[in-house]
Order: sequence, then structure tokens, then C-alpha cells
Amino acid sequence: MKRLVIALAALIATPAAAGQPVTLKLDPVDADGLITLADLFDGAGAAGKVAVAARPGASAVLDAFAVQAAARNAGLDWSNAQGYRRIIVRAAAEGGAASAPRGNVEVLTYARSLAAGEIVQAQDVIWAKAAAAPADAPGDAEAVIGLAARRPLRAGSAVMARDVAAPQVIKAGEQITVVYEDGGISLSLQGKAMASASVGESFAVQNIASKKIIQAVASGPGQAVVGPAADQIKALPRTQYALR
Repeated sequence: MKRLVIALAALIATPAAAGQPVTLKLDPVDADGLITLADLFDGAGAAGKVAVAARPGASAVLDAFAVQAAARNAGLDWSNAQGYRRIIVRAAAEGGAASAPRGNVEVLTYARSLAAGEIVQAQDVIWAKAAAAPADAPGDAEAVIGLAARRPLRAGSAVMARDVAAPQVIKAGEQITVVYEDGGISLSLQGKAMASASVGESFAVQNIASKKIIQAVASGPGQAVVGPAADQIKALPRTQYALR
């Protein structure tokens, strides 16, 4: 019994065998659409042939914790001291060179592809490692959440401020309510929107009764304002009245 206790104590005191230390490449790329550990890590050795994921397009976004587990199962040790949450792997350019300069920065990226006009939700953007950050890359996810995609956006691509805009709440041709409020006075009229508009944007409205054209500011779905309220809305930052 005493010998068994001593043997168990020795096992507990002995640390588990560590895997081969590896370093994540600064800008992982793969050339054939099959991402391996050799594509991701320097020093992977024989384990580098182990496939981790497929790259369906120009880039793939991998979960860093899943990559760490795959490396561990193959006998490699990646500590992820930087705390990366996502890893972007790009297609190699012709000749095997990376398609972008090497670098090591974290940028906001799209977790899934978005269609033009689709509203960006909190789960649609994630932080990931990239070669470089775009000049207009937002420093906070709140800067784009609630805004609408100006064009189709691909999963894995870096978020840029010019990708998004306040969502349109007025459609050209629809009947809307235009309100004027000032000093306790409130008036409203029914009008026809002559153009589409986002909250805070000016657009032309035709008074249905008089047929006159006036300028109003979109304030919400089917709603617009004129007068002091219009000036107040136009002065607000776009992110403050984006749809959340």
C-alpha cells in the first residue's frame, strides 16, 4: 500500500509531457485550399501535414481555441500568449507569396457574409489578426453595429467605415407623416417621399394635399420632421440613431 501511495505521488508531481513549441505565423496563407498546421505555425515539423480546415474562398476565419486544440492533439504547443480569438488565413498569391504584407495587428472583421442593406448585428463582427488595418478601420465594434451594409460584404474581410451607412427608413414613393413642432405648436401632414433616406438625411417630400414639394429630414420608419427638430436630428452622430 505504501509503495502504491509513493507511486501515485510521483505521478502527480511529474508534469505532463509538453508538446513541441510552435509560433503562429504573422500572416498565415495556404496555396491549395486545405489549411494545415504548417500553414499556421513555424516549427510544426512532421505534424505540419495535419489538416485543420478548408478555405472556401479568398480567406478563412478560424477559431483560435479550436486551432490550439488541433495543434495540441498533433503534439504541438501553441500558448497563444497574445490572446487571439480568431485567425485569418488568406490564399497565397501566384508564386506562393502572401497576398498581403506580413504584419501582426488585430482588426475588426466580419464573422459572416452580409448582403447589401443587411443590418450589422453584434455577432456579425469579431476581432482577428491581420497583416494590416485599413485606414478607416473602426476602433470599436459599436461604430458599425446597427448600421447597414452599403454593398455585399465577405466573411473574414476587415471592417471599414465606408462599408456601412445608417439604414434607410424611408423608401421613395411611400406615404409618410411629416411633423413640425416648436414652442408647444405641433402640426403634421401626409406626404409622398420623393427619395429614399436614412435617419438624419434630408429628402424631398410632396405634400399630398397641396402637391407642393418641401424638404424634410427622416426621423424614423415612415416619419420625417421639419423645423427645429430637423436641425437637432441632423446634428446627431449617425451611430447614435442607428437601428440597434
